[in-house]
Amino acid sequence: MGTPKWMTGKILCKTGADLVNATDPELVKFIGEIYYGLFRGGKIRQCGLGGRRSKFTIFPHMVKKLNTGLHVMIIMFLCVAIFFSLVSFGFCILNAIKVPYRAINGPAGACLWNFLAGGFVVLAVTSFMAAVKLHHLTERIANFRENVFRFVILEERFEDCFWICVASATAHAVNLLLIAISGIHFPKVKTKTEEVNVTAEDIILKFFVLSRSK
Repeated sequence: MGTPKWMTGKILCKTGADLVNATDPELVKFIGEIYYGLFRGGKIRQCGLGGRRSKFTIFPHMVKKLNTGLHVMIIMFLCVAIFFSLVSFGFCILNAIKVPYRAINGPAGACLWNFLAGGFVVLAVTSFMAAVKLHHLTERIANFRENVFRFVILEERFEDCFWICVASATAHAVNLLLIAISGIHFPKVKTKTEEVNVTAEDIILKFFVLSRSK
């Protein structure tokens, strides 16, 4: 949550490129970079005068220019998901030490906690994608407090921190699948054993053979 590498992208200084009427080979001088997370980030401004690095924080000022409610919801979803993940982990350790109970702290409880944790992670990931694609989060961040230059987004990429959240939701789904499989009672394969029938004639015959051999 605290890392600044949820999104990276390339930004074009539109104002600078239009001022000099830059062609395709010259546009490289006006293409910078941007990266950000839920709390902080940075960018490299390329407006024809060389790259200028700057860092920024989302709170408390920039968030007012963004979709504040959606951004706060993403953070809250992740916090709730972490809480339920820890609860699920605690009960899994409890069930590993003790005999599992068919109660809220048993397999049903582990299933519930994984479902809630995975569900909130999915909500956070979906909300972040909506903020980026529908509410143009990267463009808003790139143009924050830019009074002279205007930046447009050329490229956006979801980075490792975002994909870790996707992997977390997938892990919870796998946990649910494993819990469901563990509750299935598969039929046991019974092997047929040959029954040996010993009659009185067999005993007399065996006794007779033993006595003749002596």
